[in-house]
Amino acid sequence: MNILIIGAGGREHALAWKLSKSLNCENLYVAPGNAGTEKFCKNLPIEANNFEGIKKAIIKHSIGMIIIGPEDPLVNGIHDYLVSDKNTQKLAIIGPKKVAAQLEGSKEFAKEFLKRHNIPTAKYKSFTSATIDLGIKYLELMSPPYVLKADGLAAGKGVLIIKDLDEAKAQLKEMLLNDKFGKASNKVVIEEFLKGIELSCFLLMDGKNYKILPMAKDYKKIGEKDTGLNTGGMGAISPVPFVDKSFKEKIKNLIIDPTIKGLKLDKIVFQGFIFIGLIKVGQDPYVIEYNVRMGDPETEVVFPRIKNDIVELFMATARKNLDKINLEIDNRAVATIMAVSGGYPENYQKGFRINGIGEDSESLFFHAGTKINFNGDVVTSGGRVIAVSSYGKDYNEAIKKSYQEIKKISFEGMNYRKDIGFDL
Repeated sequence: MNILIIGAGGREHALAWKLSKSLNCENLYVAPGNAGTEKFCKNLPIEANNFEGIKKAIIKHSIGMIIIGPEDPLVNGIHDYLVSDKNTQKLAIIGPKKVAAQLEGSKEFAKEFLKRHNIPTAKYKSFTSATIDLGIKYLELMSPPYVLKADGLAAGKGVLIIKDLDEAKAQLKEMLLNDKFGKASNKVVIEEFLKGIELSCFLLMDGKNYKILPMAKDYKKIGEKDTGLNTGGMGAISPVPFVDKSFKEKIKNLIIDPTIKGLKLDKIVFQGFIFIGLIKVGQDPYVIEYNVRMGDPETEVVFPRIKNDIVELFMATARKNLDKINLEIDNRAVATIMAVSGGYPENYQKGFRINGIGEDSESLFFHAGTKINFNGDVVTSGGRVIAVSSYGKDYNEAIKKSYQEIKKISFEGMNYRKDIGFDL
């Protein structure tokens, strides 16, 4: 089978790496891909939201399966677009339709879903520019810190956690009146702050059945001990050491089962990945957010632990018979560390040559923001540049190996967190 992956980051490189190991994968394409995927896939110069270009590529290359990596094309309706055309309607698509993608595309939609189905989450209210005065008053009634979330997609950077009330009011105005996050912040969700430790739960759904994939914990802040600005992710580990049997049962009973039941009650057919962002408050799980695709860099620790033939797993998803699959998980831990450009997540420069990527290493090197320049060199092309993933008997050993390998990589301005796993 010929397979196409949509996206250009570390998540897509990790998916491509896993798919390439399947005997069921004949030709593998990535659009647009990066320098890492170019080594063993055919990169296609098509952006993720170019639906017409993607459809033409599917027809031209006789694609039988497509995996949509990032959220934008899902929220914009790529699944609906492809099944509406007779030339692509029989395609196996891993990624939900537009109505289901609202779980990530709108924070308010997700919060209303959670409230409607009695799934534990933070208290909240939503505001627009027309109701900003009510938003100010709502902040005054809350206790710090204050959590402000852009309703729409903001590339993982639309959440502000602010300790000072006056600053929270000012940022609310920036979001609603001055388009701080563009159209994404035309509506803002203000919610109570939950104190605890975060983790990521992943489901693969076929519309009827589901599998719980390995859980992970990622690190979003740019600075050590979770300080500074939010990023797309600076590192991750799997499994999560504090998720014991009892807590796993709570996640299933309080979060997963009501989510599945809620989708059925709301007549939302979900085919693809659900990423449930959780926080452990005391001994109980609460939902922070839903995403409708795999996380990044969590994919770089989750998929190395899945032992199944991934094409078979995805075909079962497309054919709605995931219940026939026995999910096999590697007992080893995996840790990934992300090397980023100097200045990220704010302004940074691109085009720096990357040295020291370990071709003969036991670790895995998943490219994120890379490309091959006219000289044939691998150079930086984004804020998050490359993720180093390693196996270990436990998360400490896996983290140690990844740090040993990332120290061999160099490019101008390179930065990475030195404390992944500090809170475990």
